[in-house]
Amino acid sequence: MENLDIVLIIKMIIIGIVQGFTEPIPVSSSGHVMIASELLGLGDQGFTFAILTNTASLLAILFIYRTDIARLSVNSLRYIKTKEPLFKSDFRFVLFIIIGTIPAGLLGILLNDLISESVSMTLIAMMLFVTGIALWLIRNKRGLKSESTMTGKDSFLIGLGQAVALTPGISRSGATIISAIATGLNQETALRFSFMLYLPVSLGGVVLGITDFLDEPNKAALAVPYTAAFISTLIMSYFALHWFMGIMKKGKLKYFTYYCFVIGTLLLVFF
Repeated sequence: MENLDIVLIIKMIIIGIVQGFTEPIPVSSSGHVMIASELLGLGDQGFTFAILTNTASLLAILFIYRTDIARLSVNSLRYIKTKEPLFKSDFRFVLFIIIGTIPAGLLGILLNDLISESVSMTLIAMMLFVTGIALWLIRNKRGLKSESTMTGKDSFLIGLGQAVALTPGISRSGATIISAIATGLNQETALRFSFMLYLPVSLGGVVLGITDFLDEPNKAALAVPYTAAFISTLIMSYFALHWFMGIMKKGKLKYFTYYCFVIGTLLLVFF
């Protein structure tokens, strides 16, 4: 039994590494976790595990963007209180985050059961191809819009991209970054807005899933494996996002196109 526990812990660490590495980059973390779980013989880990690893990625991203989050929060409150023009751009950016969150928030609530029941390896493969094609189409696009020049329409269109990413196999970061670049945002703003949009949706998912987590019947038996998965996800998410920031600065998104095509083909051939 002890050996089996060690094996399970190792498998959970691997799943955590996969989740953490793929969450920030445009290749679909949910799809990769499903693939890794299948290869390791773990099957579907369920909603509780998804909440746990998602929380770990959320904490890593919150830490990386802590300065931006603090500035946006404080300056938005200052603008509401004083109407000082100095704080208006940060207030507008927060409004855009709210606008961009609406499509995925509504669709997530309305279609959650339908989406979760329609997952298959074939679907993930096809959506990886879609992600790869979209990445290829915007690979050379260099936008000029920044936080100060983006519009509410831009934020809503990017939010629609995040809503599309509710489909398993469609990368959330990929969909939002592709949408942001397509609307004319520059690389830095596209990346920042993408992960600012991730925060409320992810936090909402964690809050809504707390009851399921608390009602998990095997919490005690799974405490150590789940903790191992949480820690590995947290660490890997932190380093993966820093790495991806460098990729975005260099404009090398086309390499993720190749990756999506290769993994999608392998899934169609072997699953």
